[in-house]
Amino acid sequence: MSLPGAEDRFECEKGCSYPLIGGVPRFAPESSYSGAFGWQWNAFPEVQLDSYTGLSISGERLTRLLGASLDTLRGKLVLEAGCGAGRFTEIMLAAGATVFACDLSEAVEANYQNCRGYRDYFVCQADLLRLPLAPAQFDVVVCIGVVQHTPDPEQTMTVLSSHVKPGGMLVMDHYTHGYPSTVSRRALRSILLHTSPRLSMRACRLLVALLWPVHRLLWQCRGVRGFTRLRRLFLKLSPLVDYHEAYPQLGPKLLRTWALLDTHDTVTDVYKHLRSAQEIRTCLQACGMVDIEVAYAGNGVEARAQKPRFPGSGSSS
Repeated sequence: MSLPGAEDRFECEKGCSYPLIGGVPRFAPESSYSGAFGWQWNAFPEVQLDSYTGLSISGERLTRLLGASLDTLRGKLVLEAGCGAGRFTEIMLAAGATVFACDLSEAVEANYQNCRGYRDYFVCQADLLRLPLAPAQFDVVVCIGVVQHTPDPEQTMTVLSSHVKPGGMLVMDHYTHGYPSTVSRRALRSILLHTSPRLSMRACRLLVALLWPVHRLLWQCRGVRGFTRLRRLFLKLSPLVDYHEAYPQLGPKLLRTWALLDTHDTVTDVYKHLRSAQEIRTCLQACGMVDIEVAYAGNGVEARAQKPRFPGSGSSS
C-alpha cells in the first residue's frame, strides 16, 4: 500500500472523497478526547522509537504481547489501531508486515513522517469504531496503549475483534485496577482536562523543570542511608512519571524527556478506564474469540486471542 502523491483529496474506487492533508487521508476529524494525544506525539515524534533511542524497549514489548518472535509478522497484513507516532508501526514494518495504521488524533502526522519510507505502509486519521474497511480481513490486529482511553472499552474490543480474519490474532493491552496515580497527579489531571493541549504541555514542562532535578538527585543518592525511603515518599507526592527503575538504560536526557511525555499523557487523558484480566477475557469470549491468553504485565493487562477458523470451532481457554 502507498499514499497518493500531492493531491489534496483521497478517493476510493467507489468515488468516495476525503481530505488528504500532509500526505495523510482524513476519514474523521480529530475528536476532543484525542486532541492532547495528537499534540504530544507531534511535539515528541521520535523519542519513543527504538530507531531513535538505539534500544529495544518497544520491540521487546511488542514481542511479549505477540507471544512470539517478530518474524511471525513477516508477510502478514496488520491493522494497527491507535498508531500514535509509530513506535510499534516501524517495528512491524521492519519485520516485514504490511501495516494499515490509524489514529483518531493528529499523531498520524508524526507517524507518517517516521514511517513514510516503508513500502507496505498506509496511515490515516480515522475513528477505529468506524474504520473505512471491510471486516475480517487482517491477519493481526494490534492495539497497544489505546483501549483504556476510548469511551467504551467493551465496544472497542468488539470492533477490533471484528477486523480479525478467521484464523487471525488480536493483540492488545489495557490499564488495570491499581493503576499508579499520586494525589498530585489526580489533582493536576482534574485541572488540565479543562485546558488546551498547548497550555497543558506548558504546565507539564514547568513541573518537570522544577521537580526533575529532585528526582535525579534522589535517584543518584538512592544508596545513601535514608535516601531510599525519602525517594519512595517523594515519588508518592510528585506528579511526574519516573522511569529510573524501569528503564535506566535510557540515560539522563531521555529519562527526563520520557518523564515529560508520560506525565502529560497521564494527566490529559479524558478517559482512563481500568479492567481486570478476567474482565478482558470475558469480553473477548463474548466477541467470539478463542485461545485467549491474558496476563498482568506491562501497563496492566496484556491479552492476545484468536479468531476461529470456522464458526463454532476452537477453544476458549
